[in-house]
Amino acid sequence: MKTRLLWSKILVIVGLIAMLIGTIDPLEGSLIILPGSGMVALGAFLVKSRHRLLLYSAFVLIMIGVGVMFGLSMLGGVGGSTGRSNWWLVVVLPLPIGWIIGIVGTILKLIESFKVTHNEDNEGKNNKAAELTG
Repeated sequence: MKTRLLWSKILVIVGLIAMLIGTIDPLEGSLIILPGSGMVALGAFLVKSRHRLLLYSAFVLIMIGVGVMFGLSMLGGVGGSTGRSNWWLVVVLPLPIGWIIGIVGTILKLIESFKVTHNEDNEGKNNKAAELTG
């Protein structure tokens, strides 16, 4: 197995786990979701996955959402006596949208990487069979 393919799989799987664990707590968990999404995007970059643009865009959306969420948190949050209505949470929507895109893209990337590995194994067997019979 190629080193890049192995590292890609490791990064994607660890990133997926981080993205899932980070959903337990939206604010502090976002600090786990963001690097997890970055690991998945890096794993897609290493093997030039056809889903890498989807994963890059998920990473950017998550980054924007996390930044806005922490900005709102520094200003005292929303609702209650803050003077900001709950509608201000709309500006945090890039985070969950990016998370959903990231999870879907990660699953597609994993499916792609296991198909590539399976096809490479079959090609190797076919080449050996051709050498033995040829």
